Amino acid sequence: MNMDTKQVNRFFMLALAPFIGLLGCVLLIHPTFSFSDPTVPSLQKTKVVLQTQSVGKQLDEAKQTATYTLSTIRRTSELYKQTTQTMNQLVQTSSIQSKRPEKIYGRRITAKLGVPYERVDSNRITIELFKVNPGIYHGYAMKVKLKDPAAMKMSLGSDKLGGSETTMRAVLRHGAVAGINAGGFADGDGKRYPLSTTVMNGHYLTGFQSSFKDLSFVGLNNTGKLIGGKFYSQSALDSLKPAFGATFVPILLQSGQKMPIPDKWKISPKRAPRTAIGNYKDDQLLIIVVDGYNESGGSGATLEELQGKMHNLGVQNAYNLDGGGSSSLILNGRVVNKPSDGNLRPVPTHFLFYK
Repeated sequence: MNMDTKQVNRFFMLALAPFIGLLGCVLLIHPTFSFSDPTVPSLQKTKVVLQTQSVGKQLDEAKQTATYTLSTIRRTSELYKQTTQTMNQLVQTSSIQSKRPEKIYGRRITAKLGVPYERVDSNRITIELFKVNPGIYHGYAMKVKLKDPAAMKMSLGSDKLGGSETTMRAVLRHGAVAGINAGGFADGDGKRYPLSTTVMNGHYLTGFQSSFKDLSFVGLNNTGKLIGGKFYSQSALDSLKPAFGATFVPILLQSGQKMPIPDKWKISPKRAPRTAIGNYKDDQLLIIVVDGYNESGGSGATLEELQGKMHNLGVQNAYNLDGGGSSSLILNGRVVNKPSDGNLRPVPTHFLFYK
């Protein structure tokens, strides 16, 4: 069978056409094949190793820093402990040193007074009782240290104006451990009234009266310090902030100096039972109560003698309180002195001391 060239070519083209189409499809659908660079995995591995080494180095540095910080904290803590101990020792030493002058001054006072034969001590007050016997007269000295300003108060007889009561009655009624008579008085209409300016609980009982006839006020201010003197205006007394106080005559000592005693009071009476109150430089109080047989002037102490005694004992400020049959000293539930009337006299005001 005879076939020309064109027919043969046509035959092969037809036979190969499906395969050519299939190859074309394959080439169109799949992307060109590419092969990875064999150096990439090596580079990535190197980078990871470097990063790991860096992190490790940072961790080592952090560990060193933490160790140093902990060591510093420990050293600082030890230094703080040592500093605290040193400061505590300094505070204790300072406290001891600060109390030394007080103790020395206290010893000087006690050396002049002698040995106390009775003592009351609490967290509010310290009371020491001494005997006073210079030969001419005899009496008692009561040294009082107020640790609490409220440990000393003034009472009003039967708690009313015009009322009166004995110091013992006032002590028992108010639950005090000690008491003395306070200011003078004036009788009228069967009642007994405090003399002149009198302050109770920071208030004037009968108003302010300017000092006259050598009368002087004495009491405590609101911080427990003894105040007193002659006052010619209420503002002058108000400036001292009196908590309580009463009036009598005369002033014995001011700022360690003896004050002139009015001629009248040198002889009327010359000698008598006496009650006086004063204070030391450290604000301790000293109360002296002198015994006498009566008010006729033949027994007891003169005001000059009482003044001289308190001056010699180192008292800075001292004020005479009501005396004669009014003088009274109560301690621990008993009458210490010997009242010249034979019995305690009812009076309108008393200074009381609380344990």
